[in-house]
Amino acid sequence: MVRTLGFKQLTEEHITNNVFRVYYHYAVRKDDILHQQVLASFPLCDVTVEDLSQNPQFCKLLATLTQHVDSTGLTVSLKTELDKAEQKLQSQRKIWLRSQGLFQTLKEMIQEHCVKKHYSTVPPDQNMFYDTMEKCLLVARCVRMLDPSNTTEKELPNVLGLEPQQVLQLMPLEKNVQRMKQSLPHELEKHLKKQCLSLLCYYHPEWENESENLKCTKLMYLATQMDKDKKKAESLKESSREKTILLQRQTRLYLSELIKCIQLLQTLILDHRLKIQTDLDKKKLDYFEGKCELVLQKIKTEMVDIQLDTYTPDTISAHRKIREKLEAELKCCQDEKQSVELKLASFEVLGKEFQALAEEYCKLRQEIEMKNWALKEFTHYNNK
Repeated sequence: MVRTLGFKQLTEEHITNNVFRVYYHYAVRKDDILHQQVLASFPLCDVTVEDLSQNPQFCKLLATLTQHVDSTGLTVSLKTELDKAEQKLQSQRKIWLRSQGLFQTLKEMIQEHCVKKHYSTVPPDQNMFYDTMEKCLLVARCVRMLDPSNTTEKELPNVLGLEPQQVLQLMPLEKNVQRMKQSLPHELEKHLKKQCLSLLCYYHPEWENESENLKCTKLMYLATQMDKDKKKAESLKESSREKTILLQRQTRLYLSELIKCIQLLQTLILDHRLKIQTDLDKKKLDYFEGKCELVLQKIKTEMVDIQLDTYTPDTISAHRKIREKLEAELKCCQDEKQSVELKLASFEVLGKEFQALAEEYCKLRQEIEMKNWALKEFTHYNNK
């Protein structure tokens, strides 16, 4: 019965641990999925997985905001209005680009005609067509500049005081304009075809020597191919931007880890510097002591070598004899000095009377020496 109870308790505890472990792994996995969703929803937000893990309430707030805000930070309503405005802007832009493209194409046609006219002979009707088109473009441009729009002040004076009607009088003849309008679609189509074929040859240089019909056939697929290439370039650009953001995050993470490593190294240096410095100083002291001892021994060796080179056996024996003689003379002098000091001490016992006699004796000795010197000099002079 005890064994059965123990087995039952062990089984219940084991089951509880397994359930807790499974629930823990499920919660961790769920948090990881939530973190990845939040980071994917806010790619421009400077937040890491570690920040979300340390601030779960902030993570929940961001997860709730994903239902109302897009990846750029705009609300759903504002995004809808922005998309409508963007569509309207794109339609207006298409209209403007269409007119601007047509205007630029006509200008290119006129410029090519002017260049061609300088290098070759052009038929008169073609000259009339391009001259009429150039004048019409110039008059239309001037009229547009003189015609005030809703965005300008109508009270401003006109350029040079001209009115649009005055400029319209400079239009070419009506028959020439009508003839130009009839020929314009054909000439425009021919020019655009030439430009498209040039673009095709630029895009695929290997197709330059093929026939015109084949080029026209391949030209039908050029727009699709360019659209694919454009989308591919945009996808590469987006991928590059994502990689740049990832690189910035990794760089920031790397710098934070590097700063932690530097702080750890600083701590190790501050904690162990004194101990290491003491051992190092002790080793340096032992080294310098040994070096000083070696230098002293070397000095002694040099001194002995100098003495051996200076004092030979003959010099040493001579010095020994001189020393013995000097010591003997020194001993004699010391004995004489001692005897004199004894006599002087015996004379000092007599007192001041002996001092007076000694002074008188000194004077007499000096007089005797002077007289002897004078007698000697006198005798020497007489002998001469």
